[in-house]
Amino acid sequence: MSGKHVAVLMGGFSSERPVSLSSGAACADALEGEGYRVTRIDVDRNVASVLADLRPDVAFNALHGPFGEDGTIQGILEYLEIPYTHSGVLASALAMDKAQAKHVASAAGIPVADALIMDRHDFGSKHPMKPPYVVKPVREGSSFGVVIVKEDQSHPPQVITSSEWRYGDRVMVERYVYGRELTCGVMGDQALGVTEIIPQGHAFYDYDSKYVKGGSKHVIPADILPNIYQKIQTLAVKAHQAIGCRGVSRSDFRFDDRFSEDGELIWLEVNTQPGMTPTSLVPEMAAHAGHTFGEFLRWMVEDASCLR
Repeated sequence: MSGKHVAVLMGGFSSERPVSLSSGAACADALEGEGYRVTRIDVDRNVASVLADLRPDVAFNALHGPFGEDGTIQGILEYLEIPYTHSGVLASALAMDKAQAKHVASAAGIPVADALIMDRHDFGSKHPMKPPYVVKPVREGSSFGVVIVKEDQSHPPQVITSSEWRYGDRVMVERYVYGRELTCGVMGDQALGVTEIIPQGHAFYDYDSKYVKGGSKHVIPADILPNIYQKIQTLAVKAHQAIGCRGVSRSDFRFDDRFSEDGELIWLEVNTQPGMTPTSLVPEMAAHAGHTFGEFLRWMVEDASCLR
């Protein structure tokens, strides 16, 4: 039994607060089961003083979205010299900015889809690129604000310029890649298994298909050719290293095999704070590799450090 004092950071104030609360609760329960002394912290603007008073041995970061995933909380933990899980300040900030992460990945030889960065107010009556394309907020997670523009749409989506939009003004317009949704976790510098995600009753892997029970079907190992499977694992590790991730990350891919077996494989993004809910992908991948949920979290706690 460890006896280490672990503060599980969860909740926060991003759009992904409900997911983070679910991730955090699952992790806190499992870490207690592993013998750690656990304090659950629902993160608010006073988190620095709460942590300074508490002085845990390790902070387990179960936050998702801005503040928890973009280098901000990581900077606070560095300042307080509290070892923490997952990626450090730079990798977190870089991965959260989809445009910059794509530049780095592309420079490392990882295949990405053509894209352009725009201010959402510059969307006029003409398409910024030939449909089909996808519009994504540059700095959001969990598919918040993602809009797919189909081939037969005559004009850009009006929601992007509306006053209802709350995902920031910088958006990425990216060529839509047909095909299958594949994802691969990385633990340390080792690739985990490749999972195919099949949304159930959803057009794509959106928020509900990610987090609502029965929203998606996960097939692990993915039913693809061995050479494609290995290529995805190699590229996931390459992205993890190029962006400077630590601990656990997850890379998402699209694989278009409509016209040939080898098809087109495109890397979409790396997630430095993958979900840790009961329906989440990376815990399933770890289980497939023979790690119980508790063992997997123990590895993350023991891997925690500063200067990540």
